[in-house]
This record gives sequence, C-alpha cells and structure tokens, in this order.
Amino acid sequence: MLKLSNRLQTIANYVTAGSTAADIGSDHAMLPVYLLQSGKCPSAIAGELNAGPFEAAKKQGADAGLSHRLSVRQGDGLQVLQPGEADTVTIAGMGGSLMSEILEAGRQAGKLEGVKELVLQPNVGESNVREWLLAQDWYLAGESILEEDGKIYEVLHAVKAPDAADRNKQLYNGDFLPIPRPQEVKEVVLKAMGPHLLRAPKAVLAKKWRHELNKLARICAQLAESDLQESALKQKQFREEISIIEEVLQCLPMDKPSYN
Repeated sequence: MLKLSNRLQTIANYVTAGSTAADIGSDHAMLPVYLLQSGKCPSAIAGELNAGPFEAAKKQGADAGLSHRLSVRQGDGLQVLQPGEADTVTIAGMGGSLMSEILEAGRQAGKLEGVKELVLQPNVGESNVREWLLAQDWYLAGESILEEDGKIYEVLHAVKAPDAADRNKQLYNGDFLPIPRPQEVKEVVLKAMGPHLLRAPKAVLAKKWRHELNKLARICAQLAESDLQESALKQKQFREEISIIEEVLQCLPMDKPSYN
C-alpha cells in the first residue's frame, strides 16, 4: 500500500468510508490510489489538466492494478465529472483563490450535484475557500493544521447539510474570542484563521501567524519609505491587521496541555 505524506494522509482521513471520491488536480493520483488500496473507497476518479501528470496518474493506477476501479480523466477542474457520480471531492495543493474558482465553475455547471463532502487543502488564501463555502451553504465540519517539510498546511472538511446556514452562523460567531473587537471583525478573523482551529489552537497555528506578522511588518517597513498617500493608507491598514492578529494570538491558550 502507498504511504502518504502527512498532508495527504490528513486529507484521506476526512474522506467518508464507502464514498466514491474524485480527486481534482490529482497529480500522480497517490491519494485516490491510497483510498482504493486501503478499502476506504470502492471506486475513485482522478482528474488532471496537464498531460504529464495525467499520464503519471494513469501509470500509478495501472501499476497498482487498480485501473478497473480508478478512472483517470484529463480536463479542467470539475469538468471531468458527471453530475451525481461522486460523493466526495478532494482538491489539494493550489491557492485558495483558484480553488474557489474551480468550485464555483463546477457548481454553475452542475458538477457538484450529488457531492456530499469536500476535502480541501489550499496552499494559501484559506479565507477565500471559507468564504466560498459560507456563500454556498456548505457547513465547515472540521479543520486541521499541520507542518511538514518546513511548510504549514490547512485542511478543510465541508459537508452538505440542510441546516448548514444555521450551523455556520454558530461556527462563525466570534463571541468566544476575548478581544475588544466588533462581531464583524471577529468574523473576518475566523474566516482568515479558521473557526475550528481557533477553538482548539495548536502551536503550529501560532507559528503560522507569527510568520504572517513578520511578513506584514516587512511590508509596512517598505511602505514607510514611500511618500505617497496611498502607501500611508496601506501601511495604516496593515498596522491594524497586525494589531488584530497580535490580540488574537495573545488570547489563545496555546500552552495548555489539552491543546498539544
């Protein structure tokens, strides 16, 4: 059986047993091959746009003797799917903005019909994905954050639920954050940093956002060298963002053993 990286294993762990999984942007199809080998999924689909990875995915399935259960397809995003043929869609290893565009294009084309869960791992721009899920009434059922090979990844697990709007409203209620900010600011914070991740904070979450603070501080230093009014406004904006992130990090119980 294939041994997955911690990142891909985290994604695999969220996939519901017995589902038909479609991995979009599958690269070498390691995730769907593992899902089939482990018995978690009876069948799977691997979608890949580019010819090289598409051929590599086909070879991976053939070498594993799974060509009869793994359908490898070449195409753009969710266009490789027919409505109703997948229960689970996984997308990993791309920016959150592109991921949201793929999901929206697929939704408009009816490709998400019958899909019950999404397991998404954006490399950056996680807030874009959370905003799309909110707008389309997908309930964000779980989140994970992990560090591997010097990079920090977040994995989001969303499900279709009739009461998704009500559950998301509770999830994105920031009253649990003891910072002196209005509700709308807290909601922005939860979209950026993760509502589940902030409720059960781990040290790696603080590490990620300290890196972000350092980046923002460098940008502010560069903006300070400019005499343009626009630069001054941007600097003020970033300073406010820094202040909010620092407030959040200071109030999170990172050192409690139960969160480690």
